[in-house]
Amino acid sequence: MLTRGICLGILTITSLAVADDAATKVFEQRLRPIFQSDQPSSCVQCHLAGVDLKSYIKPSSDDTFRSLRDQGLVNLDKPEQSKILKLINMKDTDNAGANLLHAKTREAEAEAFSEWLKACCRDPKLRNAPKLAASELAKPARPDEVIRYGRTDRLLESFERNIWGQRHRCMGCHVEGSEQNRKLVEKNGEQVSWMKKSAAETMTYLIRTKHLIDVDAPEKSLLLLKPLKEVEHGGGKKFLKGDLGYKDFRAWIEDYAKVVRDEYATASDLPKSSPKQLRQFSSELWFKLSNPPQAWDDKLLQVTIFRWDDRAKKWEDAPIAISDRQASFKFKAWQHTLTLLAAPGSARAKEWQSGDARLPNGRFLVKAHVDRTGRTLADWQATMRDEDFVGQAEFQANWRRGYGAMTVVEAEKLKK
Repeated sequence: MLTRGICLGILTITSLAVADDAATKVFEQRLRPIFQSDQPSSCVQCHLAGVDLKSYIKPSSDDTFRSLRDQGLVNLDKPEQSKILKLINMKDTDNAGANLLHAKTREAEAEAFSEWLKACCRDPKLRNAPKLAASELAKPARPDEVIRYGRTDRLLESFERNIWGQRHRCMGCHVEGSEQNRKLVEKNGEQVSWMKKSAAETMTYLIRTKHLIDVDAPEKSLLLLKPLKEVEHGGGKKFLKGDLGYKDFRAWIEDYAKVVRDEYATASDLPKSSPKQLRQFSSELWFKLSNPPQAWDDKLLQVTIFRWDDRAKKWEDAPIAISDRQASFKFKAWQHTLTLLAAPGSARAKEWQSGDARLPNGRFLVKAHVDRTGRTLADWQATMRDEDFVGQAEFQANWRRGYGAMTVVEAEKLKK
């Protein structure tokens, strides 16, 4: 009996040693190369900065397992269902191209971690090993709020609010596949087609090709300088420094650059945004103020349009459309496409999100502001003030799409 007990003890010790050796062997062969690699992991598909799989790996197999276990990332009884594996296998369901690009890396990472976790979980000594000190846990350096902010889906929401909502300024020439675009591609090459069919495809293209965005000097990005016509731009001048289009493009580029440069260290560093901020929707509805006075010539003019609420018998509190552009005394007009506005989650926002953004016919109020001092040109973040208000006018509109069907209001009808 004694001999049998000794044999069983030796067998148990041997089994534990084999389990430990198996985990260490897998770690050295498959996880350590990930830890030591200067190539990014598949995490970069969803995280622009702050997260990499190697952030969760420590120099030794035992310490790596304990660190993951202590953070709740390991299912000891069902290692194949461990949270770390679910995180590795996460992907962008709306971006098949990016998924394909990262598929091989993700598959290799998942297989390596899966094999290693199973070996670790078979070892009672590892399962029951003492917890690491909080300071010894391997995890991303940034807090969860910053990590979530750096996700591509969050950046896409910002892209949709800012750049995609202003795409009417660029889509005539730059939308891939349009008649005008095909002519320009023949003349200038494929780089003209930076605007794709969806916001997600467009953002992915801009991030990957990099030639239109300068991460180190966002204000020098070609995505800004070309429409400003500070560098050659065949489409002419589309922005004034400080107009709504420039503001939105610049805000997104600045934010993207800070995320990529990993400049957001704490939650307090993140930009503050209001959940009540109106959503923007690009439209092909044109609005014109005819015969503006000479004093407004070449000045930035902004129109804000409100809809009459028949039920409440008053103007709606929030504007339904907005636009801005240089006024021209020479051409006796200010005219531009309208950006439509709706409260997030509202029936109006859902309707416009799912299809063509249009305005209902009826009674409207236009308020006009003119930057007569050039303040917005000097400070791109400056907004129109009460003293910039030049008047308002009621009008009836039967809105139709297209340049040839614009809604016109005489500038002389604007009254304070």
